Amino acid sequence: MEEILSTVQSEVFGVWFLIGAALVFWMQAGFAMVEAGFTRAKNTGNILMKNLMDFCIGTVMFILIGFGLFLGEDLVGLIGKPGFDIFTNYANFDWSNFVFNLVFCATTATIVSGAMAERTRFLSYCVYSAVISALIYPIEAHWTWGGGWLAQIGFHDFAGSNCIHMVGGICALIGAAILGPRIGKFVKDSNGKITKVNAFPGHNLPLGCLGVFILWLGWYGFNGAAATSVEELGSIFVTTTIAPSIATVVCMIFTWVKYGKPDVSMCLNASLAGLVAVTAGCDVVDAFGSIVIGAVSGLLVVFGVWFCDNKIHVDDPVGAVAVHMMNGIWGTIAVGLFATKSAPAFARGYGDGVTYGANQIAGAGLFYGGGFSQLGLQLLGMLCTAAFTAVTITITFLVIKAIFGLRVSEEEEIIGLDATEHGLPSAYAGFSIMDIDNTMTMEQNANTNLGVEEYDRASAAQKAAAVKVVKAPDVSPSGIYKVVIIAKLSRYDKLRKAMNDIGVTGMTVTQVMGCGIQKGAGEKYRGVELDATLLPKVKVEVVVSIIPVDTVIAAAKKTLYTGHIGDGKIFVYNVDRVVKVRTGEENFAALQDVE
Repeated sequence: MEEILSTVQSEVFGVWFLIGAALVFWMQAGFAMVEAGFTRAKNTGNILMKNLMDFCIGTVMFILIGFGLFLGEDLVGLIGKPGFDIFTNYANFDWSNFVFNLVFCATTATIVSGAMAERTRFLSYCVYSAVISALIYPIEAHWTWGGGWLAQIGFHDFAGSNCIHMVGGICALIGAAILGPRIGKFVKDSNGKITKVNAFPGHNLPLGCLGVFILWLGWYGFNGAAATSVEELGSIFVTTTIAPSIATVVCMIFTWVKYGKPDVSMCLNASLAGLVAVTAGCDVVDAFGSIVIGAVSGLLVVFGVWFCDNKIHVDDPVGAVAVHMMNGIWGTIAVGLFATKSAPAFARGYGDGVTYGANQIAGAGLFYGGGFSQLGLQLLGMLCTAAFTAVTITITFLVIKAIFGLRVSEEEEIIGLDATEHGLPSAYAGFSIMDIDNTMTMEQNANTNLGVEEYDRASAAQKAAAVKVVKAPDVSPSGIYKVVIIAKLSRYDKLRKAMNDIGVTGMTVTQVMGCGIQKGAGEKYRGVELDATLLPKVKVEVVVSIIPVDTVIAAAKKTLYTGHIGDGKIFVYNVDRVVKVRTGEENFAALQDVE
């Protein structure tokens, strides 16, 4: 009877193993949504293409070389023996293990794309993604999961805080540093010193949020797929739920206190940070350990974003370094602090590095009576993996930069990679896209204050300074004038009503961008002040004949006036002259100030 139950359990968990692999594959969609949502609309198609090719290129490279280096016969504890059993001995090939490890390999490569988003050449991206999948990940993963030297001494990384997330995060950090920041991210003085960091909010936060939930769902397969009992799987699900939840709550409270408001995008990243941090020890930590791991990761992700922006000045659009590298390091170390023998999956003894598989561990953590032994092993494994990754990825990026070039041109970056790299006019066909970069809620600049907020109390000079009027000097024989009004977006509704009140029923309205003396100030995104270079405006065009043009001007000026210089501008054109110019009859008369 026990033999039958054992066979059934083996079959059930064999199926779950593949379901877990499918969940990990589904995480590619989550990464795509997070990266697309946290970057600008003009690069969305490029982000999607990269995440698609991560997996597809990774599959090709894993078949050709990666799988052998990873899980081939161990050679002196450093690499697996390359082989082509998938071609020469397919009937006896370990199909499940191949698919399972393939999806993990693809995850490592896709972490890098977010940090290097919006300015990397697509060809260069494909090359370094291939190198990560073929060489870097398989070799270092063999040390831990393929029977290599780290497994043989009891280093523990159950699902990849070290082998996947820290490695991907280090590649992301070095790549972003070599690549350089996006145009406009950092402001420098005449000596080249960075004096200001600008925020670039993502264009679609709902998309980013959807990506986080997809990733969280996939993480249950990411962490739990290798479980071999119901008790072990249940414990892993508990730790995989507690850590990100605590991380998000801690991040919310911290950003609320520090910035005055809870930061939405930072909290989304905190959920991922908690998941990353608990990944290494999800099978050997308990609820208390998960709580501490999550709490630290919730603070660490905020520190990581600040550190990249303000100290080392590395532009990471999605926070991949803070989420994956820093919390990958923390999660790896945390095993040496919180591993407990009360966890159902705890495996005792060094073994041979293979018997216990990814569950290999030498002993309990420091805070659970295990002393410094496991902590020392965790630090050793983490530092060696980090050093190997840093050296190999630096060489990779420098070679790619020399041969292909790593970064797109300034013009291509400004236009957007969708158009320049893929010939895609927009990833949002049918939608009107307005790229406002680092613009959010606008506040009045104190330097523009005229001292009087009520239009009726303002002097003629104050009214003229607030709303400039420019008009053709001659009188229209037909009495038809075109009036163009440039106003702040927030005044449009009042302007429309004012025009209706004086009898103007037809208007052409265009949403535009502009810059002028009024600049937004004081608002923050992820702790970085937003400095608007372009402000959202509305352009209203009306054509009048019966209604006196002066009546239109007066109504518009009164509506637009807020008591600040640059509240709006009004241009009045002689329609007869415009027609003559367009037919080539005469030159358009120079415009001059009326007031």
